Amino acid sequence: MTTSTRGAARVPAVLVLEDGRIFRGRAYGAVGETFGEAVFSTGMTGYQETLTDPSYHRQVVVMTAPHVGNTGVNDEDAESKRIWVSGYVVRDPARVPSSWRSRRTLDEELAAQGVVGISGVDTRALTRHLRERGAMRVGIFSGNALPDEGTMLAEVRQAPEMTGADLSAEVATKETYVVPAQGETKFTVAAVDLGIKGMTPYRMAERGIEVHVLPATASVDEVYAVNPDGVFFSNGPGDPATADHPVALMRAVLERGTPLFGICFGNQILGRALGFGTYKLKYGHRGINQPVQDRGTGKVEVTAHNHGFAVDAPLDTVSDTPFGRAEVSHVCLNDNVVEGLRLLDRPAFSVQYHPEAAAGPHDAAYLFDRFVSLMEGQRA
Repeated sequence: MTTSTRGAARVPAVLVLEDGRIFRGRAYGAVGETFGEAVFSTGMTGYQETLTDPSYHRQVVVMTAPHVGNTGVNDEDAESKRIWVSGYVVRDPARVPSSWRSRRTLDEELAAQGVVGISGVDTRALTRHLRERGAMRVGIFSGNALPDEGTMLAEVRQAPEMTGADLSAEVATKETYVVPAQGETKFTVAAVDLGIKGMTPYRMAERGIEVHVLPATASVDEVYAVNPDGVFFSNGPGDPATADHPVALMRAVLERGTPLFGICFGNQILGRALGFGTYKLKYGHRGINQPVQDRGTGKVEVTAHNHGFAVDAPLDTVSDTPFGRAEVSHVCLNDNVVEGLRLLDRPAFSVQYHPEAAAGPHDAAYLFDRFVSLMEGQRA
């Protein structure tokens, strides 16, 4: 329940974690109450892309950068048609945005879309708490008539957890749409939307790919009705352990031997399709500064991440799967989390991070070229 109001910065707000820790501040954006999973993002730029990333559905994002909103909000950088975060936590919001591209303030945009936030919070202390205790449920309450602390904590503990959440169909397109190739059409790709970001089909279109974006519930027949040269599985929110339909769909694609590329949630789906398990990370990877090594080249890339779950696959051995041999292709150098998978006997690979990275960095953009190479090889 939210209500937007002018002068929200003067309205008291309270953030309550499910373990009982409380932070007090001022309302930012809409006034009301909201619930979700508390996570932190380490990006110093790109907050508009973060807010509009469907993978953040049902999450309350804590920004570790102290100053947020400096460049306002424009009409070009959104990754989808709306803000998806459940709540937003900042320390020191910009009073006046400074960018020639800005059309309105971040505070105004949050209020207009009914997103409840809180400012004036010690986000460093909150982030340290989440690193030590792990991501957890949280509520933000604002208004001049706040409930007592016991009531707020009880409401937080009644909110649904992220573990076991099946959310991709809630954020995916309901109807198929097409993103045309730029210039000559060289390939056609069926992209299964599990929470796709707008920059992803754009990056493929730049390479001469016509992208047919299909709903998360698409059938095998619907995927192959577009006569694809390749199939793509997108990022998205929720627990991959619940994604039985996308896993079954991916297995059908693997059986046909069609070139396949997965990003983020798509990497977890490939892991499950190959027979690996998935698990929830303590506090996840979110931001645009995560070091990942491509084990094939040895190159270390600075990459953009947004995931709270990971694939449980052996790092140093080649695994036998129902679709041939598979190996871990990329690994996070901070904590050895699996960041990519590659099949050795079929044209399929995936990564856990975001090579489209609209706000940067662009170290991993070559992965779209790798997908093109797979389709070229299959055609030849």
